[in-house]
Amino acid sequence: MTAIANRQITDQDILPVSEYAKIRKEHKQKLIPIKKNRRIAIGPYATFYFESYETMWAQIHEMLYIEKGGTEQLKDELEAYNPLIPNGSELVATFMIEIDDPIRRDFMLRKLGHIEDKVFLSIAGEKTFAVPEQEVERTTEDGKTSAIHFLHFPMTPPQRQAFKETTVDVQLGIEHEDYGHIALLNGDVRAALAEDLID
Repeated sequence: MTAIANRQITDQDILPVSEYAKIRKEHKQKLIPIKKNRRIAIGPYATFYFESYETMWAQIHEMLYIEKGGTEQLKDELEAYNPLIPNGSELVATFMIEIDDPIRRDFMLRKLGHIEDKVFLSIAGEKTFAVPEQEVERTTEDGKTSAIHFLHFPMTPPQRQAFKETTVDVQLGIEHEDYGHIALLNGDVRAALAEDLID
């Protein structure tokens, strides 16, 4: 476990925009292998990007670099992204429904209302459902879901221990009536995510 795992980001961790600009390209390259081992595709359209201190640090810096909102913006970014850093007893993912064609995307999002409530993690056959971030309702009254969701996967201590045992089957799945798919978690992805969990 790295020293920064599960730690919240403070204003002390943030580089001035001018300093970040100097390392931006190099840092993006360093993030590629980290993000690769934290990305899981499920079915044709759903992708989960499991977040960490490193990914959220980069996201906050990118937002500040692009929007240049200064101290006031930083406060908002910390409030928005700190909850997406896993706290040691959970995994946290940005769940995206990725469809390039805007007409087909709109059609599918209208079919997939409340899909955010149908995502689960199965550990040794024990299924637990993800908990969506509650900052905004992600399915509208007319049944259209958002293309982006933020999900927490809380685990009990025995589940966290089992997740780290490579002999135990772990699956990430969606059981929506119009989108039923499962992916097995193993290899480098499983190892990377296990580092988010404290026994």
